[in-house]
Amino acid sequence: MSQPVKNIVLGISGGIAAYKCAELVRRLTERGCKVKVVMTESAKHFITPLTMQAVSSEMVADSLLDPSAEAAMGHIEFAKWADLILVAPASCNILAKMAQGIADDLLTTLLLATPAKVAVAPAMNQLMYAHPATQANIATLRARDIAIWGPGKGEQACGDVGSGRMLEPLELVERCLAPVQAPVLLGKTFTITAGPTREPLDPVRYISNHSSGKMGFALAKAALELGATVNLISGPVSLSAPEGATLFPIETARDMLNSALQLAPQSDVFIGCAAVADYRAATIAEHKIKKQGDEITLTMVKNPDVIAHVAALKENRPYTVGFAAETQDIQQYAKAKLKNKNLDMICANDVSVKGLGFNANDNALSLFWSDDCLNLPTTSKQQLAMQVMHALSKRLN
Repeated sequence: MSQPVKNIVLGISGGIAAYKCAELVRRLTERGCKVKVVMTESAKHFITPLTMQAVSSEMVADSLLDPSAEAAMGHIEFAKWADLILVAPASCNILAKMAQGIADDLLTTLLLATPAKVAVAPAMNQLMYAHPATQANIATLRARDIAIWGPGKGEQACGDVGSGRMLEPLELVERCLAPVQAPVLLGKTFTITAGPTREPLDPVRYISNHSSGKMGFALAKAALELGATVNLISGPVSLSAPEGATLFPIETARDMLNSALQLAPQSDVFIGCAAVADYRAATIAEHKIKKQGDEITLTMVKNPDVIAHVAALKENRPYTVGFAAETQDIQQYAKAKLKNKNLDMICANDVSVKGLGFNANDNALSLFWSDDCLNLPTTSKQQLAMQVMHALSKRLN
């Protein structure tokens, strides 16, 4: 991992979200970054070069054919100076140009000439963002190791609601200052399960557990940041899938098994992070179960073991990683599951510790292989997920 970014070129394309760029530059400079701004002609309709010059304390570049700048090959100097080039807002037009390698203005030219890390913060109408052409362009850029930051969801300037909002300045600042991750998982496909399952008893009741999905979603995000393609099979949670992941929502353990067996043979790695219900009702009542005295007896039957089924695949078996949430004898139970389920790796955690595990933002894990182990101390689930992915990458490469 490299040191936090200091020299940033902010490329502003045409979009109403350009008004946020003044705040973005101000926040970056407060944190010690040097920011140079490049604007497209369209961008100048939404925010002026004078405004961006004032907040950055740097002359704004907006022309590829400026004789004074190009006498010294200005666009090449910009490209070499930057530690990071962030295009924000990134309109669907600029994304299309980048995907096709078009260089018809200063911004698109320096994007082809830079050795620096490049990130884009998409901002557009939700229908434009969802269009297959835009999605194909984003997939192309991601495959070239260009970071896709966002978009967020919510109400848009046109009144529509959906994906397409540029991330807020402070979130972009956080990403700019985060250590740059090498794409060690580029070319790998991950399928990750997350969250709980729900096993119905009748039309209004079900059996479930306290899993929030936070660890599985953190793993999906970390894998994406390291260059992987990610399928995310998730039970009912209140989280939004990380941008770039393909979400497969499910309800029951059998639903999860069906999705897992469909996706696992197409994957390099399968991670079973979901808290799958061990049992389900033998029969589901057609109507709501009424009170029947002080006690009720339910007959339960065993659910399929999703991770064991994946690990038992005879053809196109992925590298299979399980999770073990235990309350005692963590190492003993984890090693037994590793062996009995024919896993390549297992991540174990103690859910009896207050503030860790289910619904918490932090966790601690012990990683076990047949020939080694690694203890990861308490930290945020997102940081922990990145550590897991780096440990995995060493086994895959």
